Amino acid sequence: MFLVQGAYAHASDADENTEMSPKAAYMMPLASQSLLTDVVKVGQQGFAAVGQRGHILLSNDAKNWQQATVPVQSLLTSVYFTDDQYGWAVGHDATILHTQDGGKNWQLQQFLPEQDKPLMDIYFFNRQQGLAIGAYGLFFTTSDGGVSWQPTFHKTLVSADDAEYLADLEETDPEMYLLERESVLPHFNRLIVNDQQIIMVGEAGFMAKSDDAGASWQRLEEFYNGSLFAVHRTEQGSIVTAGLRGHVFLSEDDGDSWQQIDLPVSATLNSLFADSAGRLFITGNAGALLRSEDNGQSFQDMSQADGRAILNGVALGEQLLLVTEVGIKLTPLSKSE
Repeated sequence: MFLVQGAYAHASDADENTEMSPKAAYMMPLASQSLLTDVVKVGQQGFAAVGQRGHILLSNDAKNWQQATVPVQSLLTSVYFTDDQYGWAVGHDATILHTQDGGKNWQLQQFLPEQDKPLMDIYFFNRQQGLAIGAYGLFFTTSDGGVSWQPTFHKTLVSADDAEYLADLEETDPEMYLLERESVLPHFNRLIVNDQQIIMVGEAGFMAKSDDAGASWQRLEEFYNGSLFAVHRTEQGSIVTAGLRGHVFLSEDDGDSWQQIDLPVSATLNSLFADSAGRLFITGNAGALLRSEDNGQSFQDMSQADGRAILNGVALGEQLLLVTEVGIKLTPLSKSE
């Protein structure tokens, strides 16, 4: 089984998790046409994309891609660079990878196949301080650039009912408390960071906020009972989040209240990102692609005719660089192009 937000929430893959020791990713000539889950800019001109079987691809022009050397074959779900040299990627088997040469070579910092749990997102404030989150409440932090990763548990991320249960258990059975506390947390799917503030979304309407770089957390009141897979803060300061069955919500008061935004599609939505002009984009299953030019108040349908799931993207002027279930795609924003 492997887990990726949206399109690949639950599916089988015989090539994943077959052995407990890491094996280097195969160099595949058609890797750019395989399932890719995330893409980011690297420095001023570079790009990095990650995906199935440990594939990490690099490009300087968003058209020609070269596969990097990677020490695992786990499905990778997210990638983040602090600058043009230092980057990290996460994925299944609680895998964490690190590069110090712009993505050409990657070193394994963490690999825990025995847990059978995927990490879904990663962020670094600088080259030393970072955090990684994932399914089943996975939460790791580092203060030494990933040389060591500490599993972290925040009681405030637990629901009110489960918090009461854990409090009783902590007093009566401390050993069982340590076992149970991980099982009551939801999947953590995505996070965004603005200075010291972090917003994290996940399973069953979970949303939480930290105002001190993750040292402490406040679980926000649930406003939707479905999973949320994407979250974004606009240039105007609004928060937009998206998830199952075409559900999108907008908050203009830092998460205190939410309004649902009507969409012309009902597919599960996977990612949110913006361009330099402040236009907001949503990608999703079944080729779903939407654009907003009014701070998320409404969206225009740009869905792709091929119907392939779009997992994430980067805006490049009047084009979008998209990663999909069948690889990398460049899509013009104007039909006339």
